[in-house]
Amino acid sequence: MSPPTAAPAAETICVVGGGTIGSLFAAHLARLGEVWVLTRRSDHAAAIRSDGITVTGKSQFVARLQATADPGELPPFGLAIVATKATELGAAVSQLSQVSPDAVLMTCQNGLGADAVVARGGPWPVLSSVTFMSGTRHSDTHVEYELDAPTWLGPSPCRPAPAGTADDVAKRLVGGGLKAQAFDDVQPALWSKLIFNATVNSVAALTQLPHDRHFRETAELGDLGHLVRALVEEGRAVAEAAGVTLHEDPWAMNLEAVRRGETGQGRYRHLPSMLEDVLASRPTEVDFITGALVRQGLEHGVPVPLHLALYRLVKAREAAFAASELT
Repeated sequence: MSPPTAAPAAETICVVGGGTIGSLFAAHLARLGEVWVLTRRSDHAAAIRSDGITVTGKSQFVARLQATADPGELPPFGLAIVATKATELGAAVSQLSQVSPDAVLMTCQNGLGADAVVARGGPWPVLSSVTFMSGTRHSDTHVEYELDAPTWLGPSPCRPAPAGTADDVAKRLVGGGLKAQAFDDVQPALWSKLIFNATVNSVAALTQLPHDRHFRETAELGDLGHLVRALVEEGRAVAEAAGVTLHEDPWAMNLEAVRRGETGQGRYRHLPSMLEDVLASRPTEVDFITGALVRQGLEHGVPVPLHLALYRLVKAREAAFAASELT
């Protein structure tokens, strides 16, 4: 990969969350200026301060940056990228409630509603984003960058960031070696990913299949692709009723994601995030993803029987986790 290109004037950036996506954002942005990572664990923060973050795969470098588990130790920052799971978003925002009130906060959670949580939690102007990049977190200080797909971002309708902010942040991401695209209206892009995720994540969580060829096959009566296609069409009907013209076709996004997996380096086996949660017996983001689509369908009078069934089944899986802890 070529060296990072010039970017707008650097200012301190805070990345909240040191998982795979947070580590990728933080490490790449640290190539351009000062970056702090706010982690949940003090030992995680200490490891980052000591060793930096090693990125392998699509990028190959070691980033040196600051980290803390105490929000009171953060310096003033101009941008915070909140890279936690949607289920942890409220707690993450509450940590920042007294920190850098003039900063811009950028959400990158799947589904709908993350920007509203941020807007309720503090005074910050908000950017909404959704990212397609992915990787594997091998340790607290090593992340493998596997899928170098873009991040889409734009001003949130809840409390929009000033004009030009999305373009500025996108340039920084690109300058650090990531892919990004800014939109004046990011909702069509968010809805495209919402329908894609509500379909692929829920099906994967219930079947325990990685996102592979089964999600596109329609030759036989029992092929999973029939259900995936029908779920996409349900979601498309909801978007139309909501007045949203989709940025990309979610079915085409599904086909492209499967193709990327098949033409990769032989190691790429994408486990959607809700499947990872199910395998770890922890709560999923289904309320922000499939639940959000179902609620939009009900609000706009669009029947969504397939998505509603998947939503209830995933919630039942979560209930089973809780029940097993009591036995």
